[in-house]
Amino acid sequence: DIFHMTPFNHLVKTLMNKSSAASAANAAVEHVRDWILGTPEGEWVSMAVPSDGSYGVPKDLVFSFPVTCSQGQYSIVQGLKIDEFSQQKLDLTTKELVEEKEQAGY
Repeated sequence: DIFHMTPFNHLVKTLMNKSSAASAANAAVEHVRDWILGTPEGEWVSMAVPSDGSYGVPKDLVFSFPVTCSQGQYSIVQGLKIDEFSQQKLDLTTKELVEEKEQAGY
């Protein structure tokens, strides 16, 4: 509650909020940079893009995938090994996103 904050706590909270905004802005800039200018050869980045069915994610579900970018186009990286723990998390996230999509009427 802002009425019970010390001036120092208020300053820290204000700086944290600005830091979060700066971090989000920086992430957006880096995302667009990679998309437009391309990823370095042999490297990939994570981007939320419509699924093509890769990694068991239903087609057209927007999901974060490993991608490479070139000339404003992205390509989902294929064949990465996924351990059992990570696969369980992917499956859980997929299930949640499908449920949210259905609740939204899509």
